[in-house]
Amino acid sequence: MPPSEQAPGLPVSAPPTLGLHHFSPTVSDVECSAEWYERVFGLQRLDRIAPHHGDEDGGYAVLLVDPAAGYLVGLHHHRDAVPGRFDERRVGLDHVAWAVAERSDLDAWVAWLDRNEIAHSGVIDTSGASPYSVVVFRDPDGIQLELFHRASV
Repeated sequence: MPPSEQAPGLPVSAPPTLGLHHFSPTVSDVECSAEWYERVFGLQRLDRIAPHHGDEDGGYAVLLVDPAAGYLVGLHHHRDAVPGRFDERRVGLDHVAWAVAERSDLDAWVAWLDRNEIAHSGVIDTSGASPYSVVVFRDPDGIQLELFHRASV
């Protein structure tokens, strides 16, 4: 509906957010994934688990926090999970990307991923109207993760 036809008092634009709060993938092995995310991203495991809202008996999430940035990763175990590897061609999640401040941070990430024996794309530098640089890799379930830098325009 055009803004001129909206009822009085309704917002005319999306309310603000503070950024990403948490990322919650369903994983095949919560403990394996927790160890991997702790090692790769330096996340810290919280001493509690979270129930699935509306399906408290169907599973739980192990919670990890990034102490510097403050975001959470909730690794979900579903009792009735459909087995198989992640496939971004299926409707749902395609990938998750973390921003880095400098292009050189991507080089540091490549060295870190190499040290941890995690396969990755290397730094991909794009050009064009909106150039960016990215490193692509996958978690133990094959979920595509990216480290992303876009120079100021």
